Amino acid sequence: MQGSNDTFAAVDGALHCEGVSLATIAETVGTPVYVYSTAMFRQQARTFRDGLKDAGRVHLAFAIKANPNLAVLRVLAQEGYGADVVSGGEMQRALAAGIAPADIVFSGVGKTRRELTAALDAGIGQFNLELEEEGEVLAAIAHARGQRAPATLRINPDVDAGTHAKISTGRRENKFGVPIDQAVEMYGRLAELDGLSMRGVAIHIGSQLFDLAPLEGAYERVGELVAELRRFGHFISRIDLGGGLGVHYKAGDVPPSAAEYGDMVARVTQDWDVELMFEPGRVLTANAGVLLTEVIWVKPGAVNPYVIVDAAMNDLARPALYDAWHDFVAVHPSGNRMTANIAGPVCESGDTFAMGRDIDLVSSGDLAVFRSAGAYGATMASTYNSRALVPEVLVDGDRYAVVADRIQPETILAAERVPDWLKA
Repeated sequence: MQGSNDTFAAVDGALHCEGVSLATIAETVGTPVYVYSTAMFRQQARTFRDGLKDAGRVHLAFAIKANPNLAVLRVLAQEGYGADVVSGGEMQRALAAGIAPADIVFSGVGKTRRELTAALDAGIGQFNLELEEEGEVLAAIAHARGQRAPATLRINPDVDAGTHAKISTGRRENKFGVPIDQAVEMYGRLAELDGLSMRGVAIHIGSQLFDLAPLEGAYERVGELVAELRRFGHFISRIDLGGGLGVHYKAGDVPPSAAEYGDMVARVTQDWDVELMFEPGRVLTANAGVLLTEVIWVKPGAVNPYVIVDAAMNDLARPALYDAWHDFVAVHPSGNRMTANIAGPVCESGDTFAMGRDIDLVSSGDLAVFRSAGAYGATMASTYNSRALVPEVLVDGDRYAVVADRIQPETILAAERVPDWLKA
């Protein structure tokens, strides 16, 4: 949904985030650093919600895995979003950000017994069950506490979303959900358990989807399943349709608009008579963030020069993991261009962001950004090569604040211990 209302734009020849120069942030905070636009978060959140205006009763839960920063969660909570979490840690973040427990959905294929217990204690609004045994365990824990856990059964519809294999979740061979042809009997057994309050079913077929047809096909299969469950006498009040809408990363990307998605949802679900639940993640945050970096060297190469930047694969893992594209843009563009490879300082050949890319002409000391880095950026960062953990900055108009500190190698080192038998 990136477009004409982009909040990262040039002002007097220098790239800004809203009313703040990125050069100012680099000078005061240092690089590399993630920079987020509050205005873009709000714009994307409202656009997605408005796209579903004809879909009836709707519950929106931001997929925290996309960007779990507390300040970001607070902004989205102010926009009326709950949280979709996949770990106890994410649940703690949602609660710390002020999201009501009833607005939290706990997804994920590997919830531990400790996490299930903590979520029951917190009073979250929904568990998305991934297998029958999980439901049995949750029911037993809840029953022992005199509770009934609100739950849905996640279905695997065996639909190919046409996305990258590593972010596909709806094919039969994926680890998520239960086969749809086993769902009716399994749902019936779960519904009989004293500790569960089965509310409906959930689905999520993948991420970065550009074609609505696979989603529509999956939703139609869910509609048929709901009708069958009701024929067996089950009360169905919620259907969780997941997330996965694609976003603009590079020229030529034309993801579905929120309005197009909403029109499809309204048409397919018009007779379901349920509360529809959605778990948008990337679509709300990707284009609201950049990774600001400094060029260390421009190193001659066999074919093209290497632009070595101080950001690395430990700061932004997506290119190394998925061959993902992030536009690389100079903060002070001269108007001249160069063809170059872009790489970081980590000691891995995979620490490469682009090969043979047409980019702004840059030289040692110049600032640049990797665009569309507000989702699956800082949240996937590590300290590989004993590098500092990248900080995060939130901009709101002409003000900004560090919302996650740079965690230095000496701080990380201080958390490690040498056992006594190695000290002699």
